[in-house]
Amino acid sequence: MENVVPLALNGLMSAVTYFCTLQAIKKFAPKFLQRGRFGIDLCKSSGDRIPESLGVVTGTCFLVQVFIFIPVLFLLTSAHGVFRHDLLVEILAALLSICSMMFLGFADDVLDLKWRDKLSLPTIASLPLLGVYYVNFNGTTVLVPKPLRFLLGGSLNLGPLYYIYMCMLAVFCTNAINILAGINGLETGQSLVISASISTFSFVEYFLRGELGHVLSLCLMPAFFGTTLALYKFNKYPSKVFVGDTFCYYAGMTFACSAILGHFSKAMLLFFIPQVLNFLYSAPQLFKLIPCPRHRLPFYNRENGLLLPSTTTFRTDTLKPNGVRVLRFLQLFRLVKVEQHQEPHTVEINNLTIINLILVFKGPTNEGELVRLLMRIQIFCSLVAFSCYYAIGQVLF
Repeated sequence: MENVVPLALNGLMSAVTYFCTLQAIKKFAPKFLQRGRFGIDLCKSSGDRIPESLGVVTGTCFLVQVFIFIPVLFLLTSAHGVFRHDLLVEILAALLSICSMMFLGFADDVLDLKWRDKLSLPTIASLPLLGVYYVNFNGTTVLVPKPLRFLLGGSLNLGPLYYIYMCMLAVFCTNAINILAGINGLETGQSLVISASISTFSFVEYFLRGELGHVLSLCLMPAFFGTTLALYKFNKYPSKVFVGDTFCYYAGMTFACSAILGHFSKAMLLFFIPQVLNFLYSAPQLFKLIPCPRHRLPFYNRENGLLLPSTTTFRTDTLKPNGVRVLRFLQLFRLVKVEQHQEPHTVEINNLTIINLILVFKGPTNEGELVRLLMRIQIFCSLVAFSCYYAIGQVLF
């Protein structure tokens, strides 16, 4: 455990970075307004201009801390004769991918990129990770659950399919937070819970079980948590700044880097349970089986200040056969609220996001209360993830 001292120092550096990030946000937020980088909160009636894309500020603070920590880590470890060149390469590859996603996120904030760009560019940005993974580890064998071992054996070598899976994981992580978003503090709040879960998981695996691969996430997560906590202070309800797609993309790539190079990509998905469910629920609209509007934010009722599920209206006779089947499936399990219009074959349904689904079941809700509920769900799912990994996982594997 030669990395104990540097990792403890990294925690202290993260505390300092937290306060530095607070000051950076205060300083640069007015400048974003001056340069026209602002948005209007659609879930408020005030119409105030709010600085947007502040994720680029916290992302810069995150990168600065990691850049400073790199020589500290290797000076201290070299003094004990345990300099790890492979870890240095992994950190640099992770930073390259994270920087690429920060660039994509800010470009999306400014240029409003199309969805095909949001899918193709993360794929390219993940190539440094996959290259380093191939050189340093190249493990493509997965354990088969005990109930299936009579059929597939004890382990299964996936070969190139495993690299495709990791590439898809990077694309998913960079977009999942951006899909489950739109109300004050949700992007930063869920990222805080996920990063805290990863940090706890990596701490247990490294210090208690001796899994060396988790050193990378212990190098990245404290800096990410500190900067995100500072951003959350300004982004929580009622929001004083917006994070922009910049934050969502670099946050997702940071998680993907930790998982891929830390060799716990499968366990990572357990910490993304709400995001996975939201993606599956949103898929019919994302893949155009059901019409998808430009924005799927909850509808703000100006009379009482509460949020209602936003809706989309369309003719059912224009749906493709798969779209009709999906709509019937959602109706069967009461996962969508459908209202028939007077016009023939015309229906109105809630937009397919977890946020809108909660509003369907819960009814009109204050935005702050809705965010707190979503955060409690995220925390509960993290507890479920730990239970699945350490209890059910021991039984299955």
